[in-house]
Amino acid sequence: MKRLAIIGSGDLGIQVAWHAHSTGKYTVVGFFDDTQTKGTLCGTSLILGGTDDVERSFQAAEFDCLFIAIGYKHMAVRSALFERFYPQIPFATIIHSSAYVDSSAKVGAGSILYPGCVVDMDASIGNNVLLNVNCTVAHHTSIGDHSFLSPAVSLAGFIQIAPKVVLGIGSIVIDSIAIGENIRTGAGAVVTKSIQESGLYVGIPAVKIK
Repeated sequence: MKRLAIIGSGDLGIQVAWHAHSTGKYTVVGFFDDTQTKGTLCGTSLILGGTDDVERSFQAAEFDCLFIAIGYKHMAVRSALFERFYPQIPFATIIHSSAYVDSSAKVGAGSILYPGCVVDMDASIGNNVLLNVNCTVAHHTSIGDHSFLSPAVSLAGFIQIAPKVVLGIGSIVIDSIAIGENIRTGAGAVVTKSIQESGLYVGIPAVKIK
């Protein structure tokens, strides 16, 4: 098994560690977290240090691959950390055993598919993307780097999603449209036309509110 280190030891980090372990492909050696004290115990794993310790730890062969477990409230930090360490350090791609990924689909480095996710024919998931439980990505749809999909998001076919997009729980996006960078949708939003201006979109159909 590969030795996995995770940036972020909060609730999301604990979830990622659990799902990574459940795949049987990774053993979690510890967390990097700027808000915690090095050497303290988080769950069953140690805090290895802060983000400034990542490269030193990798060069010392303390772990084999890395994952960023920072949530949707800190998208700029999430993307900046990935760009800082990739590709100098290998990133894990974590796919739960109950997820379905078609053989023609692609899932990027540092991405995770939670239980029940479906990634259909010729779909493309970028780097550093999180698909929470029961997300569906239909055929020929692409999701840009650093994006974050909440539980039960449903994407139809031929959708183009730019980087750093956050789709709220239960969001639905109809086919053949595009969503621009730094867009967020609220819970249950239904996107029925292409949207490019960054901001928060809510409702049925989804409209920008801020």
